[in-house]
Amino acid sequence: MSDLRPPSPAAAIVVAAGKGLRAGTALPKQFAPWRGKPLVLHCVEAFARAGIKPIVVVVAPDQIDHARVLLAGIEGLRIEPGGVMRQESVRAGLQALAGDPPTSVLIHDGARPALPATVIDRLLIALETASGAIPVLPVVDSLHREGSGRVAREELHRVQTPQAFHFADILAAHRSWMGPPDAGDDAEVARAAGLEVALVEGDEALRKVTFAADFSQPAPRWPRSGTGFDVHRLAEGEELWLCGVKLEHTRGLVGHSDADVALHAVTDAVLGAVAAGDIGEHFPPSDPRWRGAASHAFLAHAVALARERGYEVGNVDLTIVCEAPRIGPHRPAMRAALSAILGTGIDAVSVKATTTERLGFTGRGEGIAAQAIATLIPLDEGNS
Repeated sequence: MSDLRPPSPAAAIVVAAGKGLRAGTALPKQFAPWRGKPLVLHCVEAFARAGIKPIVVVVAPDQIDHARVLLAGIEGLRIEPGGVMRQESVRAGLQALAGDPPTSVLIHDGARPALPATVIDRLLIALETASGAIPVLPVVDSLHREGSGRVAREELHRVQTPQAFHFADILAAHRSWMGPPDAGDDAEVARAAGLEVALVEGDEALRKVTFAADFSQPAPRWPRSGTGFDVHRLAEGEELWLCGVKLEHTRGLVGHSDADVALHAVTDAVLGAVAAGDIGEHFPPSDPRWRGAASHAFLAHAVALARERGYEVGNVDLTIVCEAPRIGPHRPAMRAALSAILGTGIDAVSVKATTTERLGFTGRGEGIAAQAIATLIPLDEGNS
């Protein structure tokens, strides 16, 4: 099955008119902050990134002005007043689109903020052959009904939103609904009208934010990368240190510390990956404590700081730019020294060398430059 979204235009309705009392937040939960943003804003931005528009957000009538402030700047956004029950709010959103109807519509609960684009794709692709489609997940636990024993979990699914439908079909289904005042979901309304509803794979990320504890859960941490670049001048009478290894050479690097340009670049890369500034902020050249200091202390500090923030070094790629000395013979020792400071295996450390074809200050042998990239990975809970 193709993973490409079909070209037919689709709109979205985000239902956010509830009170969310179980969440225990001062605001209705859909407006409460979750991972740095109002809960409902996550949903709206996910639809906007997927190219879905218009996006109709249905809120309680007394929350319209508040919603306009929180959601300002989203292209194709419309805010409509909803009803007391969810089904009333969905119908209000559908009615708002009826004047210029889209081909299809995705109806989503504003309390499900983490909306993967892949789920949107699956739903719209399913609409090519079905009147409606809903994301579902399998039930993995054994289930028992009181008084009657085990329930076959293979016959059950955990239903999520957004739920996708051909617009004209779901609008007609809601207008003709004769069931209870609030249907379980829009798929129930669709099936009551005789519509075929396909099941597509959901996503665990699409869980519903319901209780106060859901707002305090930390955001998932992903690998982070940072870059570093440094230059030092070569001069006679100085020692030459690269990657914590002393090289015999006619000249050495000049700096406030031992001027290990390679370690300085790696240090800045690690600091950058955790947004912790640069080496100059942590070890200012104006501070006499760092005069002649061994640069491995700078890198060890950066690694320790990264660990405090929940990260360890995954790998480092370093390029040293110079005409001389030759780096190749020293590469094994350099990799070993770097891996010891970084706390990684040697296979996670790359040291390369290049020249500038005798162009620029490195080409003239006036100095050495180094460039590095470091990728940090979240610490496992057992290692933190």
